[in-house]
Amino acid sequence: MISSILLLNAKGDIIILRTYKDNVSRHEMQVFCETVVAAKELAEKPMHYLQSGKGGGGCHFLHVTSGEVTVVGTVKDNVNVVLVFKLLYKIVELLKSYFGSPNTPGLTESQICRHFVLIYELLDEILDFGYPQVLEADILKKYITQHANKKGVVDLNDEEQLRKITIQATGNCSWRPEGIKYRKNEVYIDVIESVNVLLSSKGTLLRSDVSGVIMVKCLLSGMPECKFGMNDKLVMPFENNGNLAKSGLGNNNMSGSNSNLREGIVMDDCRFHQCVRLSKYDTERSVTFVPPDGVFELMQYRITENIQCPFKIMPVLQDRGRNRFEILVKLKSLFENNIYATHVVLTIPVPKSTARVNVQSATHGKAKYEEGSSVASSSGNINSAGNVSNHNGGNLVWRIRRFSGGSESILLADVEVSTTEDNPRQNWSKPPISLDFQLPMFTATGLRVRFLRVHEKSNYRPVKWIRYITKAGSYQHRI
Repeated sequence: MISSILLLNAKGDIIILRTYKDNVSRHEMQVFCETVVAAKELAEKPMHYLQSGKGGGGCHFLHVTSGEVTVVGTVKDNVNVVLVFKLLYKIVELLKSYFGSPNTPGLTESQICRHFVLIYELLDEILDFGYPQVLEADILKKYITQHANKKGVVDLNDEEQLRKITIQATGNCSWRPEGIKYRKNEVYIDVIESVNVLLSSKGTLLRSDVSGVIMVKCLLSGMPECKFGMNDKLVMPFENNGNLAKSGLGNNNMSGSNSNLREGIVMDDCRFHQCVRLSKYDTERSVTFVPPDGVFELMQYRITENIQCPFKIMPVLQDRGRNRFEILVKLKSLFENNIYATHVVLTIPVPKSTARVNVQSATHGKAKYEEGSSVASSSGNINSAGNVSNHNGGNLVWRIRRFSGGSESILLADVEVSTTEDNPRQNWSKPPISLDFQLPMFTATGLRVRFLRVHEKSNYRPVKWIRYITKAGSYQHRI
C-alpha cells in the first residue's frame, strides 16, 4: 500500500522519514520537497505525481497539512486513494492526541522534533509493510507512552494484560475494551448544527445549508449495543406512531420549538464513526453501534433543504452629507418565544477611511467600534452616545448577551470618513454584515432524535439525555 511516510516542515525539510518499502528512492522524495513543498504548491491539489526520469515510472505523493507540518504518503502501486488519505488524517489525529495542545489546533515543527522517538515508535506500530494495523489512540497509549510509570500503562512483562490488548486490537470492537463498569449508566447526545446563510442586500436568500454533528458521551457498563434513530424522511414511512410513542428518551427529551416528529428531513450526505454498522443503516435506516467509552463523534451530516433561518437582518445605509452616513440595523429573531439565543454578535464593516463612529442608540446590548484586531474603548452604556476616533477602519461590533425569541432590536450609528474622500461610500467594497450566535433547544433543519435504545446482557436501564444546539457558521447579509 504505502511505501513511506514523511513529515515535512513548511520549507520542505524532511523532519521524519519512515520507509516501509524500498521502491521509492530518497532522491524522488527530495525532488518532491524542492519542486512542490518549497515552491509553495501544496495547496494546489492534495496529490502530486512526479516522473522518476529513468523510464521506470513515477511516484504519487499524497499529503495532508496540519499547522506547520505536512504528512506525506508515497505510493508506487495502484491503491485506494481514499483509504490512504483516511490513514494520513488518522495519523494527524493520533499525533494530536499524544502531544497536541488545545491552544494550537495544528501540529508544530517543535512538537515533532521534541517527540521524534515517540513518533517512530508509533509509525512502527500502526503500519506493517505499509498496511494499516492499529490506529486506536486508546489502545496505543497503553503500551506506547511519553512518560514512565504513567497511570493505565500496561506492564509489558504481564502476559495477561498483553493478551487483553491483543484481543481488543484485533477484535470486532477495537475502539471499546471489555470490563467497563459504571455505578450509574448514562448516555448524553448533543445535536450541534452550524447554519450557513447568505442573503442579498434586498433580503433575498441566496444560499443556505446546515452542517451538523452528533456528539455522544457514553458512560455505559459492559458491551452495550445502541440503536439510534432520527426523523429522516426515508425512515418515517416505515414507522408508525405507536412505535414512535414507545421510543421516548426519558425525562429530559428537550424537543425544542420546531419539534414536529411527524415531519421528516432529507440529508444530502452523512459520515459515521467506525463503530456504526453501515449494513444495518442501509437496510433499516437506523444507526446501530457499540459505542466507544467517553466522548466521541457519532456522525456528521449536511442538509440543504427546508432550512429555518433563526434571525433576520435588515440593514439600511443613508447618506447624511458628503463625508457622513448613517447605519440603521434591525435584528429580528424568528424562533419561538420560549427559547432565547446567547452570545449574539453582529459585525458591521465600515470603510477604511473611517475617522469617527458615533453609536447613537441600541435597543439591547452594547456596541463599539473595533479597529482591526485591537478593540477601541467605548462609552460603556450603549444608550448614551459613544464617540471613537480612528483612521484605520474596522468594524462596528454589536454584542447582545441574551436575545429572546419573537423579538427585535435596533442599532443606530453615524459614521464619519476622512475629509479627503468626496463620497464616503464611493470606493468602499461593502463587505457583508456577519452574525454569530448560539441557540439552544433549536435545530434549523428540524432534525430530532426519535429514539435511542440500549441493549446489554445485564439488562440495566440507562439514563438518556439529549440536547440541541444551533450556532452560526457563515451567517452573512450583503449591504
